[in-house]
Amino acid sequence: MNEKLAFEVPSRLTLDTRTASDLMTPSPVSLREDATFHEAVALLTDRGVSAAPVIDVAGRPVGVLSLADIVVHDRESGFHVERPGLTRVRDMMTPVVFSITPNAPARRVVEDMVALKVHRLFVVDADGVLTGVISALDVVKHLRPERPPDPDPIPASACNTPTHAYEIF
Repeated sequence: MNEKLAFEVPSRLTLDTRTASDLMTPSPVSLREDATFHEAVALLTDRGVSAAPVIDVAGRPVGVLSLADIVVHDRESGFHVERPGLTRVRDMMTPVVFSITPNAPARRVVEDMVALKVHRLFVVDADGVLTGVISALDVVKHLRPERPPDPDPIPASACNTPTHAYEIF
């Protein structure tokens, strides 16, 4: 069971998108800030996501709830949620939102993720309403090997052969 995957990694990769909207997953799974502990755990586990944006009633992101946030909250409360029916997402979430606009350049998305040391950015419209999410995996999915430059075409005058075709019988 010690098999190694062998593949060739190109020397340079490029991002094959132009904007944040090209990279984003539209209409992401999100949690209401008043959702319960059980609703949050069910959503994250059923959807197989490690985190979800927390939105207010207007659809604007107000925080992020990750599986790590749940573990930290549980640890701080003695490794059990004392009142799981009363514990709300707003009590467990990280109340910080890193966002970007849909028309932001893809390069900026990567630069922001690296500078902020985050795994995801939220895409918001002009009114601040959540429209998408960009995860590090979304960025990786859009990496392509850099194409080598096209060779310079050889001008017809440089060839010793005529530029018209001959028929040979």
